[in-house]
Amino acid sequence: MATTSRPPVHPVDEVLPPARLAAFGLQHVLAMYAGAVAVPLIVGGALKLSPADLAYLITADLLVCGIATLLQCVGWWRFGVRLPIMQGCTFAAVSPMVLIGQDGGLPAIYGSVIVAGLAMILLAPVFGRLLHYFPPVVTGTVILVIGLSLLPVAGNWVAGGAGSADFGAPRNIALAAAVLLAIVLIQRFAPAVVARVAVLAGIVVGTAVAVPLGLTDFSAVGDAHWLGISTPFHFGTPTFQGAAVVSMLVVALVTMTETTGDIIAVGELTGRKAKPGRLADGLRADGVSTVLGGIFNTFPYTAYAQNVGLVGLTRVRSRWVVATAGGILVLLGLLPKLGAVVAAIPAPVLGGAGLVMFGTVAASGLRTLATVDFHGTADLMVVAVSLAVGLLPVGVPTVYERFPDWFRTIMDSGISAGCVTAVALNLLFNHLPGGRTSVDDGMPDADALPTGGGEQGA
Repeated sequence: MATTSRPPVHPVDEVLPPARLAAFGLQHVLAMYAGAVAVPLIVGGALKLSPADLAYLITADLLVCGIATLLQCVGWWRFGVRLPIMQGCTFAAVSPMVLIGQDGGLPAIYGSVIVAGLAMILLAPVFGRLLHYFPPVVTGTVILVIGLSLLPVAGNWVAGGAGSADFGAPRNIALAAAVLLAIVLIQRFAPAVVARVAVLAGIVVGTAVAVPLGLTDFSAVGDAHWLGISTPFHFGTPTFQGAAVVSMLVVALVTMTETTGDIIAVGELTGRKAKPGRLADGLRADGVSTVLGGIFNTFPYTAYAQNVGLVGLTRVRSRWVVATAGGILVLLGLLPKLGAVVAAIPAPVLGGAGLVMFGTVAASGLRTLATVDFHGTADLMVVAVSLAVGLLPVGVPTVYERFPDWFRTIMDSGISAGCVTAVALNLLFNHLPGGRTSVDDGMPDADALPTGGGEQGA
């Protein structure tokens, strides 16, 4: 009697034993945790929110991070790419949200976030068919600009936090340096399982050092509840301001570009390459998560590049591992006390970790650009001009001070400015008829080359 054998399970769909799911899932949470809470910390700090409101933002962010990750990994209907992709708040939205919040408060931020999420859902099928317009030269440039433009944020944390009474005090910078050194030493000498969470370990070490120095205030932890659920529109009914919406729509395009690069990279790493339809499903999930962010008091969501790197490092390709990580994040988001603890971490500690995190993002962009063949001058021009335009408002924050508010809301964000420039120049030089031949020496068009392999650094 002939025996029938089950077809082999693809590594992406493999369900590991519970203990391994929990261990590998927790590792993904630890790899992205510091970055996940950075966005609410930056925005809340810039808007001078109370410790209680800041803790609320953090727990709401963790809750929606978990939901977004589950949707992306497990999938439902045409939502979710069904690959091991971790979701978190995008850094691309930080600068625009701060500017919007300073003018219209959190309700204006959430109104623009909801509109951006709906736009992402509608644009996902179109974006999926435009995959070849986002080669490594674009995704690498965008990721590089994101990392470089966020380094000044880490610099402000290192000095004690913008506006703090002891800004630039030597003890603040020494504490940040100690955290940075701890992360480097853990990465270099600790066992592999510890080295993979070096950033979080450095934050723990730095906070422990800061306690006896009187640089921490955990009073809000005692006031926080053990259990809590983020309620819709906690900070008020969303408002919809024209300039804010336009700015966040630009961020939506940036976010979709980020996610596209990460999906391509994970597809290559797992052996399940992204197709236009699968990419569109992933972008729809981003849109739904972003809408949920606007409703449940948090921000736009995207795939996290550091977790893409973790998939490549560990070779654990199961999407159920990352889905388990999403479940852990949901549990953490239901514990307000945890948010209060994180909110009490001193700014210099976050600064030392931020230098590593944001520098790693920039390095990921460089790694992607290293796959680009700069044989002619077309791609070189795309990178050069995009970097210049993207970093101009970072180096000279008042450069657009005399421009209209709608223009400043878009261009004051180096990330938005750099992304728009990279996409536009790539179209100009590499896709419009005659564009490449005027500056190149006959190399094939970027869209004639495979786009997947060059995204592994995204």
